[in-house]
Amino acid sequence: MQSLIQKFTIIIVLLIITGSVFNIQGQKKAEKSLFISELKQLSSVVDLPQYFNKTNSLQVSSYDRTGGNNDGFAGTYSYIRRKPDSTLVIFEAEGNGVINRIWTPTPTDDTLDFYFGGKSEPDLSMRFSDIFSGKQDPFIAPLCGNELGGYYSYLPIPYSKGCKIVFRGKVMRFLQIQYKELPENLSIENFSINLNKEEIDALNEVAEVWNMNKSIFNSADLLVEEHEVILSPGEKKVIFSSDCGGRILGIEMDNPDIFSNSDNNIDIKISYDDEKNPAIYAPAADFFGYAFGKPAMQSIVTGTNNNKNYCYLPMPFDHKASIELIYRAGLSEQVIQLNTQIYYSNEKRNTKHEGKLYASWLRILSSEEGVPLTMANIKGRGHYVGTVMQTQNLEPGMTLFFEGDDIAVIDGDTLIHGTGSEDYFNGGWYAFLDTWDRALSLPIHGSLDYSLTFGRTAAYRWHLTDKVGFNKSLNYTMEHGPVGNMEHVTNTTLGYYYCDSQKEEFTEPSNELSMVYTPDTYLLYPQMMKLNLWIDVEMKTEWCLPAGGYTYVFKLINDSKIRVSLDDIPHGKYKVYLDFQELPEGCALSLWQRQHQVSSEINTFAREKSRQEKYYVCDLEINESKNTLTFRFKTDQERNKFSLNRLILERTK
Repeated sequence: MQSLIQKFTIIIVLLIITGSVFNIQGQKKAEKSLFISELKQLSSVVDLPQYFNKTNSLQVSSYDRTGGNNDGFAGTYSYIRRKPDSTLVIFEAEGNGVINRIWTPTPTDDTLDFYFGGKSEPDLSMRFSDIFSGKQDPFIAPLCGNELGGYYSYLPIPYSKGCKIVFRGKVMRFLQIQYKELPENLSIENFSINLNKEEIDALNEVAEVWNMNKSIFNSADLLVEEHEVILSPGEKKVIFSSDCGGRILGIEMDNPDIFSNSDNNIDIKISYDDEKNPAIYAPAADFFGYAFGKPAMQSIVTGTNNNKNYCYLPMPFDHKASIELIYRAGLSEQVIQLNTQIYYSNEKRNTKHEGKLYASWLRILSSEEGVPLTMANIKGRGHYVGTVMQTQNLEPGMTLFFEGDDIAVIDGDTLIHGTGSEDYFNGGWYAFLDTWDRALSLPIHGSLDYSLTFGRTAAYRWHLTDKVGFNKSLNYTMEHGPVGNMEHVTNTTLGYYYCDSQKEEFTEPSNELSMVYTPDTYLLYPQMMKLNLWIDVEMKTEWCLPAGGYTYVFKLINDSKIRVSLDDIPHGKYKVYLDFQELPEGCALSLWQRQHQVSSEINTFAREKSRQEKYYVCDLEINESKNTLTFRFKTDQERNKFSLNRLILERTK
């Protein structure tokens, strides 16, 4: 009997031990799954409609706490505290969480120390610059990189029971760290650079999708509704309709050229479940990421590529949905023709765990001083997933509106405050060479247009792992200008979000609202000019604060020429003005269109340096064959310099 009891006891103990082992293994699997699940959200949008569960969206940034524009220039607000050894604590959070995004335009080679779980010794140490190089595993490209003047990392960094990041350098400048606070009952394993096979596979999957070697969208086993659409002005057509619950998973349209015009007068309207207002109602060009009337976006989510417009944002609905194309009358007589494919499934929305997709389209013809631009103003429970924005000066000048901060008031509290508009879009240093100076579409963010001549830019950012969650309300805005929303702009915004509550109001596109703004005055800054220099031209740059941007100072000889391209200027007749510095070394010059002199001789000499802000030069016509302007110079040994601030062209009636 005793031996049986002993045997039974041994069996029980073994079962307990075995169960503990299984439990530990299961716990480890649960811990490991967070890193993988975060990666999967960067390579698939299937779960994008799902609400956060007891999760807060937060950001640490270097924004100026006084309300000024010192958002990192001096590094004053770029750290939480300075330690006795002069190192800087730049991030500190308690509990469980995951860092989803790190951004800066000013990385250094100084070391970052990551401390997890309250440890006294760092779990990970690496150079700040290595996070973005794309060469330091697992911080690989294109999840981590440097484009458009900004350095960004989307590699998820999970942590358990707290995280602290210490910067060993003396000065940290511009910085944003996006992270989520997660429930305390989650089992999370702290981030490690030593990945297992499953994690490596998940990371490589993201790289495949972000490198466009694999689509984020898989149409296999999906239902499809196809239409050949022929529309005249004033007509509309339903291209998708469902009377049962399900979800729209892909929208594709060919012949993207029909949306490429300044009229912007073809709309897309998406409605669900007999709601009072449409969920999405916007010019189709804006919806597909066009900028100022031209195709521009090629993101993994939405854009134009291979003669096709596409959108792969999931749109779950409860019992009814429709998509319409509307061709507004009054601007064009052209009949349009295209083919549409709508991919969908009959998988109904999980009302407890998923929101419906909405997009707030808003066009502001003229901004209001002191009032920021609205990206979304929402009541209900949900999460914000994307911004597409086009902004343009109404008064000629530098694009200073791009100094404005994004600010998210979540459930009544300001939890996100950015450092500048181009920073929100993962860029930096607009109007600088090879930074934010052109259109460049990246997997989940990018510039759709930049023209200093037109005083405009367009940009987008998709929030996948860094979606902004809210339980009661979200007011997300973008400032226009360094301080006080003072820059005078026209603006178009599409703010995308999932929510459990239908839209309370919407803006219906109209011919007046959708028209692309074309200015009458164009400023050509030398730092963004297309210049050809001919014979012994020396050049240096000086920052000219009154004019904005850089002044170019040229040292010349008699045969020197400088030709300026006017390719970007709309054809027409203009008055031409110079903004230049008179100098003691100032030479004489004249302006030519090819072999024809179009101005009288201009003397730039003065005994003391002074600015000629708007010096009339000539009247000029720009057309297909006359789209350059050439400076020719007369010099001597003492007067051989020309200091150019800007070239100004004003359209004549």
